[in-house]
Amino acid sequence: MDPGTARVTEWPTLLAVFVSIVGLIYFVKEKTPLRGLLKIAPPILWVYFLPMLGTSLGLFPRESPLYEWIIRLLLPPGLVLLLLSADITALARLGPKAIGTMLFGTAGIVLGGPLALLLFRAWVPPETWMGMGSLSGSWIGGSSNMVAIKESIGCPDDIFGVMIVVDVLVGYGWMGIVMSLSSMQDRIDRAFKVDRTLIDDLNRRLADFQATQRRPLEFVDLALIVAIGMGAGFVATRLGGWLPPLGNIISAFGWTIILASTFGIVLSFTPAARLEGAGASHVGNLFLYVLLTTLGAQADLRAVLDAPIFFLVGAVWIAFHAIILFLGGRLLKAPMFLIATASQANVGGVVSAPIVASVYQPSLAPVGLLLGVLGNILGLYAGLLCATLLQWAA
Repeated sequence: MDPGTARVTEWPTLLAVFVSIVGLIYFVKEKTPLRGLLKIAPPILWVYFLPMLGTSLGLFPRESPLYEWIIRLLLPPGLVLLLLSADITALARLGPKAIGTMLFGTAGIVLGGPLALLLFRAWVPPETWMGMGSLSGSWIGGSSNMVAIKESIGCPDDIFGVMIVVDVLVGYGWMGIVMSLSSMQDRIDRAFKVDRTLIDDLNRRLADFQATQRRPLEFVDLALIVAIGMGAGFVATRLGGWLPPLGNIISAFGWTIILASTFGIVLSFTPAARLEGAGASHVGNLFLYVLLTTLGAQADLRAVLDAPIFFLVGAVWIAFHAIILFLGGRLLKAPMFLIATASQANVGGVVSAPIVASVYQPSLAPVGLLLGVLGNILGLYAGLLCATLLQWAA
């Protein structure tokens, strides 16, 4: 069979299956008796896991031209639309204690990765630093940063596939531990003499955010959302191709991602930000979730079973993150609620941080969202710094 013909038949089939997986997961979450299952294991976990399971069972190819095409086409506009809705002013209103706790969590990832690699570098392949550099993006704000850094530093697909499995199993395992500590938050706060009035203050400061009203999506809104996302993504791609690469850390596509993120932040201060009321971030998330299905499809559970050392590296890395974050939180006298939410805002991003926040304080889920947005903003830049440190450690 002609390779071109095979590729044409494969791409539409794979794309249709992956888009259907995203739709099915959210249909189950909203419309079926199984929705309770997705409260325990959030949708983003299934977006990763189902294609990963399909590849492990031989249903999906681990390599396909579609995967690279999806990254190049959907990641830049997805970043623009997610950051377009970033309420930078609301982030500033969170106060230095909340933002400081978040930054300690980020520092835990940036410093913990190189420390973990130094401990285990004699037992892992030389290119492990690239996989860990990519993973640092996911653990500082979410999966879009993981893909961006992977493309920027040129991480090989085989090591990247292993890191996706580590991301899912270690990252969501840590989420379970963080959520389980919610029953102890009052005792921990009393033991460290934390001033609980901060939580009441956050409730007042976020009243406006919680009261935000969305308007019905009209066709003109959808057209503008897609046009702005695709247009800014195209401009970022063209400009990124003209800029010179910086060593092994920032490639042409790395510049594209930096520019797309910057465009999204700048646009959040313009009237274009009002498109969030019609659901701009939903379109950005749809782009991202379709992309995440292709990431899951590139991972094979059997690959990690053959190299369990990567699980140990990931667990030690998360342990360093937890130690630095907890020490920083105690220094700032931050409540356990903020420590837990800041951790998940780093490791999980905008999707799962509100879930953890609501487990601790049901009325403060928006804190998780806003800290997750901050992690999304920091993730690319801090992740590239972590990748540089990892390269030195290697």
